[in-house]
Amino acid sequence: MDGVLVDSNPFHLAKWIAFLSERGIPFDRDQLPALIFGQRNDAVLRRFLGEDLRRAESRRMSEELEARFREVFRPHARPLPGLRALMDECVEAGIPLALASSAMRKNVDFVVEALGIAPRLKAVISGDAISRAKPDPEIYLLAAQRLGVDPASAVAFEDSFVGIKAVCRAGMKCVAIASSFSVERLRTETDADCVVQSFEETTLEALRRLFDAAELER
Repeated sequence: MDGVLVDSNPFHLAKWIAFLSERGIPFDRDQLPALIFGQRNDAVLRRFLGEDLRRAESRRMSEELEARFREVFRPHARPLPGLRALMDECVEAGIPLALASSAMRKNVDFVVEALGIAPRLKAVISGDAISRAKPDPEIYLLAAQRLGVDPASAVAFEDSFVGIKAVCRAGMKCVAIASSFSVERLRTETDADCVVQSFEETTLEALRRLFDAAELER
């Protein structure tokens, strides 16, 4: 969702910078995006505050962080270029769509409502529904199950390093969107099947060719 459906990651980065700075917690600004994008808040909080952080305290901090995010991001919530066109193309072709996000359910519902895409989605999975965070493939395997499809016949769109790993471990085709990291980094540092700058660079036919290429290799 974040960095794929909407350009929200700069706002998530800002919220974490403010959160860590307010508490005097040291961090590397250059490394921070790779540590937070695609991750659940509890995993990030444990990384910076220690593994012994109590669940209730983690939940309270996460609620505080995301309430701040939603308030600031609300005026900027709009779909990334080409998203709706590709979604409509898939719906018209009878291809079921799911949203699988590490974000809390309140954030997921907020974005889905802001974009008006609920009718296009057959399944919506948030970070609250899983026990293992990315790069574990649990969220993508659950999405495939909810759609009633074989993971090997599915394509997932991701922008983060941990997300791309999760997709590949789920056995799905992966299209990396270069909204949070550069095309060059995604091509050289991940196993994504395809890297594009935006949804405007892909079509349903291009996605089908990902599977054709796999057939040719076999």
